[in-house]
Amino acid sequence: MTSTETAGQPGNDSDSPVRHEETDRDAAPQFVLPLVARIERAEPPARTDALETAARAVLVLLSDERSAGDGEWAAAVRDWQDARIRKVVRRARGAEWRRAEALPGITVTGHRAEVRVFPPVPLDGWPKDLARLQVSGTELDDPEPPGAPAAGAPVLWLNPGLEMSAGKEMAQVGHGAQLAWWELSEEERAAWRAAGFPLSVRAAGRAQWEELTRSGLPVVCDAGFTEIAPGMTVVAEGADRVRSLPR
Repeated sequence: MTSTETAGQPGNDSDSPVRHEETDRDAAPQFVLPLVARIERAEPPARTDALETAARAVLVLLSDERSAGDGEWAAAVRDWQDARIRKVVRRARGAEWRRAEALPGITVTGHRAEVRVFPPVPLDGWPKDLARLQVSGTELDDPEPPGAPAAGAPVLWLNPGLEMSAGKEMAQVGHGAQLAWWELSEEERAAWRAAGFPLSVRAAGRAQWEELTRSGLPVVCDAGFTEIAPGMTVVAEGADRVRSLPR
């Protein structure tokens, strides 16, 4: 699913890298971060597993040495983050997945989920083997309700008032993880990475959601191009939890 996200607190003209209003970011060349979820017909992953794996995949890409400094992906990552932060989640199985794995990228695994993240590409410059993949078909379920979030690890809270496909939610929580990443110092990022980027994705309760959106935590606001109207989708409760990780 396609997702263009904005960030910051509702009604707050913050210094976030991405905003609702028209900015120079809209005039800049537009890039997108491709994520491909492996969804085999016989053994699809659980929904929460796929969401958490997609969020970690974004962090793995951002923290990879190829994305920094003079790394081979660094220019593309900078161009992507200088424009609107767009992510597209597609699904693959069988031969499609094997072709996707042959392209430069990183495969991140969860309990059973597999998500491959690729360096950003221009909106109209997708590699052929990724462009042909479907954005539909990412309907996933949890066999059992997920338990409490992992103690001491960041939590990405989903808006309980929205209905989204799993692919759309994967893009949203990926951006939530990115907002948490932006809040951290280099030392804190290194600690999170060393721990394996532990995190949880959960749907907030309705009263809890209202509190979260007023808490000052980073909020993902979707631009509303697909599936849902523009508005808040994810609150990232991350920085303080990362700071509590063992060093």
